Amino acid sequence: MPEVPFSQIPDDARVWVFGAARPLNADEQRRVTDHVDAFIRQWAAHGSPVVGGRELRHDQFLLVAADERATGVSGCSIDTLFRTLGDLEREMGLPLRDGGLVFFRGEDGQVEAEPRPAFRKRALSGGVGPDTVVFDNTVTHVGDVRAGRWETPLARAWHARAFPVGTTADAPGA
Repeated sequence: MPEVPFSQIPDDARVWVFGAARPLNADEQRRVTDHVDAFIRQWAAHGSPVVGGRELRHDQFLLVAADERATGVSGCSIDTLFRTLGDLEREMGLPLRDGGLVFFRGEDGQVEAEPRPAFRKRALSGGVGPDTVVFDNTVTHVGDVRAGRWETPLARAWHARAFPVGTTADAPGA
């Protein structure tokens, strides 16, 4: 059986993180997880089953992992994952692959999502700082998630280079 619980996926397994702009309601969560579970059960790379798992976190993030030690994933099998999620997005009218959003924890601790230009303005105006927790959806391994590199302070993520904090709104590129 290629589908395994996410907790049993090894740290060196490949991971892809997909975020929805808002928390999913219970029906949407069920639809997403059912769809992705069905995909993982038949996921293959060059005819061999991919050992994979998924997890939904914070009602907003879908993490999909593949144990490459068991079966390597290929470009075609990764493309199939992204096409499947594209089909789900169209079916639900809910983007999950929007790389233009920045996810972070607001002052109340809740997950927020903003387009990059809006987050840049927030950073320049002091609305977020180096200690603001951001979600680095570019992590590549399950171990990164478990080690705290996915949900991390802005100062330790790529966000610190892309969104300078504590400068004025008149700064170049603002």
